[in-house]
Amino acid sequence: MALFLSTYVNKVDRKGRVSVPASFRAALADQPFQGVVLFRSNNHACLEGFGQSAMEMLGDRLDHFDLFSAEQDDMATAIFGEAVQLPFDGDGRVILPSDLTGFAGLEEQAAFVGLGRKFQVWNPAAFEARRAQARQSVQDKGLTLPKGGAA
Repeated sequence: MALFLSTYVNKVDRKGRVSVPASFRAALADQPFQGVVLFRSNNHACLEGFGQSAMEMLGDRLDHFDLFSAEQDDMATAIFGEAVQLPFDGDGRVILPSDLTGFAGLEEQAAFVGLGRKFQVWNPAAFEARRAQARQSVQDKGLTLPKGGAA
């Protein structure tokens, strides 16, 4: 699975169309669904973004909950119940639904933020505050990456 890297700020037009960064589209090129899946973040005022195969992986992870448990139902509702599949148009754009743009405060621009196996879509000013907070948290806590996996 390719990784989503870097931050790109793109224009959102009046119809809610925004160009998905070319490197993000390239990371999704081998996916059966040519587009992105977005849903509201449970942690921030932004959108969480994935390719279809990553959504399938999230579905597999939900199998660790009992099928009819309140926890499984809550997680499935928060992720899959609000997820939207947005296909790429011929120019690599998607149309953002108004409920998602409203939630994330996306008006004239959207910041696509690569976070490895997922990405987020932010209001650019809100993301700058988040970036500063994240960097400060890493420094304050002395966070490092855990060991593991192949080098």
